Amino acid sequence: MAALLATVAMIATGCAGAGSFTDGGSGAVTIALVSNSQMTDAISLSNQFEQQNPGVRLKFVTLSENEARAKITASVATGGGEFDVVMISNYETKMWAQNGWLVNLSPFMNADPSYDAADFIPTLRDALSYRGSMYSAPFYGESSFLMYNKKMFAAAGVTLPAQPTWPQVAEAARKLNRGKVSGICLRGKPGWGEVLAPLNTVINAFGGRWYDENWNAQLTSPEVTEAVTFYVDTVRRYGEPGAASSGFQECGNLLSQGQTAMWYDATSAVSVLESPDTSTIAGDVGYAQAPSMAKGANGWLYTWSLGIPSSSTKKNDAWKFINWMTNKRYIAYVAAKLGPSHVPPGSRLSTYQLPEYRKISAAFAEPTLSAMKAADQLKPSLKPVPYTGVQFLAIPEFQDLGTRVSQQISAAIAGQISVEAALKQSQIYAEAVGKTYQKER
Repeated sequence: MAALLATVAMIATGCAGAGSFTDGGSGAVTIALVSNSQMTDAISLSNQFEQQNPGVRLKFVTLSENEARAKITASVATGGGEFDVVMISNYETKMWAQNGWLVNLSPFMNADPSYDAADFIPTLRDALSYRGSMYSAPFYGESSFLMYNKKMFAAAGVTLPAQPTWPQVAEAARKLNRGKVSGICLRGKPGWGEVLAPLNTVINAFGGRWYDENWNAQLTSPEVTEAVTFYVDTVRRYGEPGAASSGFQECGNLLSQGQTAMWYDATSAVSVLESPDTSTIAGDVGYAQAPSMAKGANGWLYTWSLGIPSSSTKKNDAWKFINWMTNKRYIAYVAAKLGPSHVPPGSRLSTYQLPEYRKISAAFAEPTLSAMKAADQLKPSLKPVPYTGVQFLAIPEFQDLGTRVSQQISAAIAGQISVEAALKQSQIYAEAVGKTYQKER
């Protein structure tokens, strides 16, 4: 943990000054958010919160995903006190609760019957709980599935089953890879939450794992080698130009603007793809479950959630903001104010009962909920593993380990090194972490 914190502190120092700020002045509740579209919407609507809570002023700090993870982790882990509300995920929540870094939110939730924590999708509620209490509240949740341009598929005479295999996806990508339109978009951008998010589900599908039950690294195993080779070859042959620097945002732009035929990524992408304001293919998007191989049900489980660092001196006001931003009333307000395509998806069951949201979610509501309910963080692969998590390993070292491995994979996608060389170096990184756990046994 000490080594991890030192690494994160150095990364955060390098990110100092990054992101954008809205300054509520001294004494304001300071909120650190990831700069995704739904979070930008929340900032634009925050006047409603301030009107409902006179005397409580807000200061937002928005950062890219990699910057946010580094800066927030460094602040919370060291008790820095810069933030009163932090946007984290199911990767951090349990570990940080165990370390005493987060405030228990269940007493706040239980004190307000209208908040209805039981309405959260059960797998998310469990993923954000420690010893029966919730330590962060989901703003939106996601699994992963395959999204595709239905008109493009129809014009080319290409079809896919509702539960495709990865070879079927690759064959469709080959047929649709024409001219300036790529057959598929897959993340290649370095980062444990970037390229490794989809790639880890592919590794799981092929029967691979990071470690065996005894914390022996498995990144050069036949299963992992086959999965990574497949992923790299597919995106290099049929994927988007500049794939080694493509992340969620870049792939979303390409599919929504008709520049790629398919995209495998987060279910939350529907907010971009189904909005006529941001997408030229709104209403013409097809959805299929996360592709399978030896293992099925490979969709990941992830949520951007809001927690209160133990170091905050404004815990009550911080909870008021979390209550506002993760409440059923906020979701209904977004639907009415900005339109149903802006609703943060995948956090509450009741979201899918809103009449205006049901209209636009007919194509993706069922595959989204099915994927989220099926995601099993306790059994991510076919073989037993000593860790939990689907698209990540829920161990503190994964922020650094995952980033290092992702850099190797991204280099292979860029054609700078071979897959064999990338995995050989990744195995060395993984072995160093595995040995620390073997010593604890």
